[in-house]
Amino acid sequence: MGRVFRLYLAGEAVFVCKQCRNHLAVSESVISRAFHGQHGRAYLIHHAVNVYNGPPEIREMRTGQHVVRDTHCSVCSTVVGWKYDTAYQHDQKYKEGRYILERECIVEVAEPKLGAGATKLGIEEVPVQELMAKA
Repeated sequence: MGRVFRLYLAGEAVFVCKQCRNHLAVSESVISRAFHGQHGRAYLIHHAVNVYNGPPEIREMRTGQHVVRDTHCSVCSTVVGWKYDTAYQHDQKYKEGRYILERECIVEVAEPKLGAGATKLGIEEVPVQELMAKA
C-alpha cells in the first residue's frame, strides 16, 4: 500500500474529528443541518476528506430503507458518520453519494477573524509552470 496523504482544509469553518482533530469537511459543503444520527443531531454534506468507508449494509431508517457505509476517520478509525450508497424511495435519492457527519463525533473549528487592515497569512501560491521552469 502507498503512502497516505492527508488533506488540510480552509473555509469559514472546518469540521474535524473529535478524537484526533483530523480535517473532515468544510462548512460550505453542508447541505442540511436538520438530520439525526445514532448519537443525536447530524449534518448532511456533499463530500468528506481524510475518511474511509466500511462495507455496505442495508439499514432501516426513519426515512425508509437505505444502503449505507459507516464512515471512519482515516487517522484514528473512529466512526464519524456514514455515506449513503443507495436510497430505495424516489424522494430520498438526493442523499445518494452524500455523507452524514454526526455532531457527537466531530468538532466545528471556526477560522480566526482578522481585525481591520490585517492581512491573511497563508501559503505562497506559485503557478506550476514557474516551478517547472526553475527545475
